[in-house]
Parts: sequence; C-alpha cells; structure tokens
Amino acid sequence: MTDIVIQGIGGRMGHVLCDMIAQREDCRVVAGIDLHAGEQNGIPVVSNPEDLAGRGDVIIDFSSPAAVEKILPYCEAHKVPIVLCTTGMSDELNLKIVQLSRSVPVFKSANMSLGINLLAELCKRASAILGSAYDVEIIEQHHHNKLDAPSGTALMLADAVNEENNGAYHYVYDRSSVRAKRDPMEIGISSVRGGSIVGDHEVLFCGPDEVITLKHTAYSRSVFANGAINAAIYLAKKEPGLYNMSDLISER
Repeated sequence: MTDIVIQGIGGRMGHVLCDMIAQREDCRVVAGIDLHAGEQNGIPVVSNPEDLAGRGDVIIDFSSPAAVEKILPYCEAHKVPIVLCTTGMSDELNLKIVQLSRSVPVFKSANMSLGINLLAELCKRASAILGSAYDVEIIEQHHHNKLDAPSGTALMLADAVNEENNGAYHYVYDRSSVRAKRDPMEIGISSVRGGSIVGDHEVLFCGPDEVITLKHTAYSRSVFANGAINAAIYLAKKEPGLYNMSDLISER
C-alpha cells in the first residue's frame, strides 16, 4: 500500500485523483496540500507542507509553479519522492528540480498520458524517416482556464522531433510580426484556448503534395490521473534520480 499526498487536492485534477485512488487497492490518499487547510471528504488538508507530520510515501503535484517551488525544500528535507505534473515552469525552477533529484526520487513529465508519450515516440520515428523536407507544425487545444501557452505537452512533442535532429530546429509561436518565408528548420506551435477542451495535440508533417498527421485527443482527465498514480507507486520504490514516463513504460 502506497500512501499518497496530493498537492493541489482542491483542484480539478485533485478531485479526479481522489476518486480514482479510492477505487484502487494498492494505494490511498493520506493527506492533501492546498491554499486552505481543513478537510476534503475525510482527508486532512494542510496549507503548509511542514504540517504533514511525516504522512505520505510520495507526493503527486498538480498545482502551479509557485506551489512547486514551495514544496521542493520539504521534499529535500524529508527525502519524500515527488511526481511533478505541473507545467509552465521557468528554467530556474527546472534547475532546482534537477538539483533535488540528486538526493530525492523525482518523476517529471509534461503529460502523464501513456498515449501522449507514445505520440512523442511516433514523432521521433516520423521525423527520422521524413527528414527536413517535411515542415513540422504543432497545434494544441485546451480549455479556457489553462494559464500557460503553448502547453508543456506541445513543447514535449516539439522537443521529441528536435532531439531526433540533434537540436537543429527552433520554435516559432507567432508569425504575425514577421513577413518572411517559412524557415525549413523551424517548428511552428499554435495554441487554442476555449470551452472545456481537456487536451488535443496534433503534429503535422507537411511535405511535397502530402501531409502526415499524428494526433492525440484526451476525452477525460482520468488518463492523466491514472498515469500520475502509476508513476507515484513506481517512484516510491526508486533511488534518487530524475525519472519520466519512458522509464516507467520500459519497466512495465
């Protein structure tokens, strides 16, 4: 039985996580962290991580970059593993996460969906076969409450293509200020925000007389919650280090 603490327990993903964990027999939620201390469906909620009083084998974070920054010192001091699902973090904060992973197990992924991580692998394969003769464009769509753009997942997909090409590509997020022919070594990333779209990512490889499209659509937040729960159970048994979905998949 893995005891889980959820940072951001009062948010939409926090509620989904609680509902899904309640249906499992290999883990349970023992506490939550949120802006307001109290209780949520019988689960104690604290606003200060130090008030956890040693509860929990691992933390799942679906919160904000500011909340992530506050939880890292607690993880360091108490050697508590953490699954980071928050996106939109600065380079400085990402560096702190890497530093933490030297002494604490850290699982970090821009998207916890198995399907999205498969899509990233397919993007690498497509890029290797098609080469630079095919322009790469990424279109991501999310609900109107999402704060960061482009999504962390869109950047993850762009990075997958870029890694396959030794970092030769650069990213373009807005063409309105530049009147020039498209650079063949750019990846265009477009963001759509509207309604209650859970998550939609489309990668276009546009070549001479044809377009190959790779696409993933999330219809429910459950796919992200399930991935995070599996990551938490996986991470609770690991040595210090920085882990991602590829590590989890390879050991299944």
